[in-house]
Amino acid sequence: MPTETGHPMTGILWNVVGVRADRLMAVLLLLQQREQVTAAEVARELEVSERTARRDLDALAMAGVPVYSMQGRGGGWRLVGGARTDLSGLTAGEARALFLVAGPASAATPAVKAALRKLVHALPEPFRVQAEAAASSLVTDPRRWGSSRVEHRPPRFLDELQDAVIRGVQVRLGYIDRTGAETERTVHPLGIVAKGPSWYLVCNTEAGRRTFRIDRVSSADPTDDPVHRPEDFDLAGSWREIADEVDRKRMPLEIQAVCVPHGTGMLRIGFGDRLEVGGPTTDGRIEVVIRGNDEYVLAGELAGLVEWLEVTGPPGVRDHLASIGKALVERYG
Repeated sequence: MPTETGHPMTGILWNVVGVRADRLMAVLLLLQQREQVTAAEVARELEVSERTARRDLDALAMAGVPVYSMQGRGGGWRLVGGARTDLSGLTAGEARALFLVAGPASAATPAVKAALRKLVHALPEPFRVQAEAAASSLVTDPRRWGSSRVEHRPPRFLDELQDAVIRGVQVRLGYIDRTGAETERTVHPLGIVAKGPSWYLVCNTEAGRRTFRIDRVSSADPTDDPVHRPEDFDLAGSWREIADEVDRKRMPLEIQAVCVPHGTGMLRIGFGDRLEVGGPTTDGRIEVVIRGNDEYVLAGELAGLVEWLEVTGPPGVRDHLASIGKALVERYG
């Protein structure tokens, strides 16, 4: 009898495939990797019983995947003609996570989205449904409540610089610094980092390792000369060092304080990454360090936290707090 969708097999396939889609995708990828598998091998790889493995293999065939069994000694299960989905290195969960960035709300470039949509269409029909659902299942709205709408588009030369990183070639880079001065130099691109709405190029130059904001790049002309890339270079580690140095320059002032244990949550909300939480003191309070760039401004931020926090240094911040407290008493006392 036909189901409500009009096809007699639709309900069966939903029950067979939909419930165990992760495992069936894993079986399919295993077939692609090994060309031929036995039910015992599938059972061992997926940590299920041989009976379950045989049911999964039958379910693949039932769902329209071109898989067939060979009986007898040396037999097993194979894909007809070595059929592939071009996703042989991915698990089902990894495939769905990848397709999340193909959706309309994604920040991925149009080229990335187009490539991922092609991968979706290469999937067998039972898995394509979930991949397409993943691509439309997430909306990201980076704006805070009450903030104005700001659309952040990828910077102009992002694709050219990323291509240079991938191909490992030097680039003649035109750059406009924060003062408006334009310079040109040849750089060795090592990697690209996205931090919030901004994109940065990490590269080696004649003056050492430098970081450039890509939205300030005025020209990018790849050369045929290879990049000199340090053997031990790690982009993530290098960016952590760069970010730490930038934070130290932006927030050179550190105040020391002690906080009651139940007040650290309030401090985390108020100061975020500017807060470092240390160990307990002899009286049970918690040592903290808070970074800023101006003693008076930082004292103003801390003045309302006197119930939880005692600033121990530097003296300038304590003096500003005392002055603020005196002014408050005179006005409201």
